[in-house]
Amino acid sequence: MISMKVKWKSTYFLMVILFLQFIVYALIFFDVPVVRQVVGFVYFTFIPGFVVIKLLLLNEVDRLEIVLFSVGLSIAFLMLTGLLINEFCFLFSISKPLSLLPLMIILNSLILLGAILIYIRGEDVKLFQPLSFKLPFSTLLIGILPFLSVLGAIWVSAYENNLILLFLIIAISLLLVVGVISKKILPPKLYPLVVLMIAISLLYHSSLISNYLVSFGSDNPVEYYVLKVTENDAHWSSVFMYPWDTGYGRINSMLSVTVLPATYSALLNLEATWAFKILYPLIFSFVPLALYQLWRKNMGEKRAFIAAFLFMAQNTFYTEMLGLNRQMIAELFFVLLLLVVLSKEMKPFNKIICFIIFSVALVTSHYALAEIFLFFISIAWVCLFVMKKPSRKITVTIVVFFFVAMFSWYLYTSSSAVFDSLVSFGNHIYDQLDQFFNPASRGETVLRGLGLEAPPTIWNTFSRVFAYLTEFLIGVGFIGLIINRKNIQLEWEHFTFTIIAVAFLVALIAVPGLANTMNMTRFFHILLFFLAPLCVLGAEFLINLMSKRRAELGASILLLTVLVPYFLFQTGFVYEVTGTQNWSLPLSMYRMGTVSLRSLGYWDESDIFGALWMSKNLEANKSKTYADGPSLYFILTSYGMIYRGNMETLSNVTVLSKNDNVYLSQMNVVDGVIVGSHLWNTTSIFHVIGFTSKVYSNGGCEIYKNG
Repeated sequence: MISMKVKWKSTYFLMVILFLQFIVYALIFFDVPVVRQVVGFVYFTFIPGFVVIKLLLLNEVDRLEIVLFSVGLSIAFLMLTGLLINEFCFLFSISKPLSLLPLMIILNSLILLGAILIYIRGEDVKLFQPLSFKLPFSTLLIGILPFLSVLGAIWVSAYENNLILLFLIIAISLLLVVGVISKKILPPKLYPLVVLMIAISLLYHSSLISNYLVSFGSDNPVEYYVLKVTENDAHWSSVFMYPWDTGYGRINSMLSVTVLPATYSALLNLEATWAFKILYPLIFSFVPLALYQLWRKNMGEKRAFIAAFLFMAQNTFYTEMLGLNRQMIAELFFVLLLLVVLSKEMKPFNKIICFIIFSVALVTSHYALAEIFLFFISIAWVCLFVMKKPSRKITVTIVVFFFVAMFSWYLYTSSSAVFDSLVSFGNHIYDQLDQFFNPASRGETVLRGLGLEAPPTIWNTFSRVFAYLTEFLIGVGFIGLIINRKNIQLEWEHFTFTIIAVAFLVALIAVPGLANTMNMTRFFHILLFFLAPLCVLGAEFLINLMSKRRAELGASILLLTVLVPYFLFQTGFVYEVTGTQNWSLPLSMYRMGTVSLRSLGYWDESDIFGALWMSKNLEANKSKTYADGPSLYFILTSYGMIYRGNMETLSNVTVLSKNDNVYLSQMNVVDGVIVGSHLWNTTSIFHVIGFTSKVYSNGGCEIYKNG
């Protein structure tokens, strides 16, 4: 029989959900700026997952995992429910299923249904359990970091002054020092908050330097393209409009950059650019927090804190990843799957349900990460079987399920574009095998990581020294882990994953072409999921070899001596202070040349306006458009909404046909430079546009039409 106290708690929970839904409906109806976006994001990113947790009676996980699972389950809920709405609303003659009304009604109805089921069951709901402990005043100081980050990014953009961001980087470094040295000033219970605040700060200090997309040389122009197609139609098509294009097709098949952002944009009335620049980095900031939780459970709080800092310190985290929105979402599901698989506390039924949900979400978020996860769990199962250490956590059932889910989705969406790409990548690696003894076949990043590429300046030399030291400590940590595995008390499954990660890293270096299939920096970033704690273990192992006395303090000092300079170099702080060439957009874009800025995907407002005008006033996809390389691959693909198959690189031998367009960016018009296979002077293409009509000019960007 349900007690009155429990019944009251379940009633109170239902009342809270009803109240929140009333607030959300009111904010959407009256379209209250800012408040609608903030409250709506918090509601749809936490509440659906929390309701699922209570439906599953997932009470065996701790408070931090409740927060993490709430976020993961909520995002999976938006993606997968959005998919179902998209596929079945036609039964009710709804032609735009991903528009506001059907999304709002169906999503809120399902959330309310879950709350009603919890009420009927009489579940003892502790709604605010994750925030039930008292926090010291120091949390307010830690919480200032994201505000400094946002203010600093805006300040750089408006006034070309980076002092706030330089101060932010110093503050983060000092926070690491305090967290490692003094448990009194920064107690371990604050480590999760510190990790989250540092992650948000580093991500926002890069993403908010412009009001528009910054690609950092990655894929977000095409991600934006497929999102806008979905958003404009208010419907996602599983078959891309250009089925022969596997590049577009495999990105279109990812719900993480089609259905999910379209859902957020409709519910929050948020332009797609800001969904990618604000919401996605905020969701991605939970990845290092989830990694901290994963490592804490196996290696302790302090080791996990330092390892999480190393993961965030590598510049891929706050540069390249910001141009890979589908991977940001997928990494959250990747680490949540690791938490589920390696959990000792979760009940079998809850583990199965969470594994299914997160697996499907990962498969529909990013193809490469799904393939890497399948590789890890498959090899881990084989290794454990061969070693005669059968695991109840990694079974043949979960391996088969993930395999079937992955290949089913990849074969039947976007004309099998992902599957075709996987085959082509395999063929590329096979074709490169005859280059085994050619170091250049591994790519520049691998050569640089192995010290086979000469650094351009003395400061680059110092930077690489500290990078090599982190790699050295990871290698020593791996040796120490094998020697002292019993003392570290790492479970066999986690130990096996670590061995596979090391083997994977060796394969990336040894096998020609493998690193280039996804980019070595991204591979290393993912492998840090398993390798980052080895850096901490490596420092401890070295200090213990020298002296057992005060070994913990010695290891802490060694780690700080390596990680603080490593972080200052990775962020570009040292390069900026010394006036050396720097690729950090937040710190040094004010002194970068236009060519460098465009190669990183940073665009002037005049270029954006020109591309937007073109998308609205010219039927560019019915003709051919010529532009220089950066304009073609970034600005015209995203804001111009022109399919790349309808564009060609502009040069001095270009011959225009009737109705062809020519797009000249500010770099072409003002700086007089055209970037293609070579650097051209704009004067060299005057004969190409000599008989065309100038149809648009804003003082920076110019657009010409032939005939």
